Amino acid sequence: MEMKIIFTTMIEWLFSFLVFYLLYKLIFDFILPVSRASSQIKNKINEMNRQQQSQQQNHYTSSSQTNTKSNTTSHSDEYIDYEEIK
Repeated sequence: MEMKIIFTTMIEWLFSFLVFYLLYKLIFDFILPVSRASSQIKNKINEMNRQQQSQQQNHYTSSSQTNTKSNTTSHSDEYIDYEEIK
């Protein structure tokens, strides 16, 4: 009778150990790497969005400055050319 109790207790310990080991492997080999990878991907996406916004903003400001400069220069060039022809 005592041997049966010891055997069942030993099986319960082994089963508990197996369950805890599988939970440990699941958490540290699957869940944590997936969460780290997802956070790294989110950070990269946010960084790319910031870079794209800054490039668009720089392009907009440079193109608006270029347009205003080209408009003024083209008008003055046209006027000078007209004066030279006359």
